[in-house]
Amino acid sequence: MTTVNPTQSKVSPAATTPTQSSAGGQPVAGWKPSKSPLAGLLNPRVLIFAALAIALLGFPIYVFLDDAISGGIHDRGSYLEVDLKTMSNFEMDQHTATDEDVPKKWRDLNGKRVALVGELYSAQSAGGSGGAVDLVYSIAKCCFSGPPKVQHFVRIIPTARSVEFVGGLVTVTGTLRVKVEKSDGAVQRVYSLEADSVEAVR
Repeated sequence: MTTVNPTQSKVSPAATTPTQSSAGGQPVAGWKPSKSPLAGLLNPRVLIFAALAIALLGFPIYVFLDDAISGGIHDRGSYLEVDLKTMSNFEMDQHTATDEDVPKKWRDLNGKRVALVGELYSAQSAGGSGGAVDLVYSIAKCCFSGPPKVQHFVRIIPTARSVEFVGGLVTVTGTLRVKVEKSDGAVQRVYSLEADSVEAVR
């Protein structure tokens, strides 16, 4: 009878290790497949950071493209949502301008129901009461960064009740009037809004 040594049936650990063939075709012990350089980079924290970066950069790009495509006017069915900054962004002579100097796309909004987002401004009163109230896209940018231009202001004309002066961004809804009005040799008004709703932007 032939006796089998138990130690002869054991497989050496080295025999189970993947090998790479050498130039002569002989396996090289201890070789392991190399990992992709990207494997260590694509961890959860990197992916979260990349997602946040895309969101932060993507939103301004989206706003720019949306404004370029829509021209600052969105049809919401019962009213038009108009970008106030875009509507204000054109040049005109502050003394001799006429209706024709207002771009046609804005003149065509005359008599339309619109919603504008901006800040309420009153030159007569720091508290915003006891004087005329205008809507501007940014008080800091259009009222204190150089001589203000009349096309940057939308005169608010209440239709049902007095306008409650609200600080910060507000949405004002009503009927827009577009007409160049002059007095004392200068343009006094281009836009006015017969407002029936003033709501704080939340």
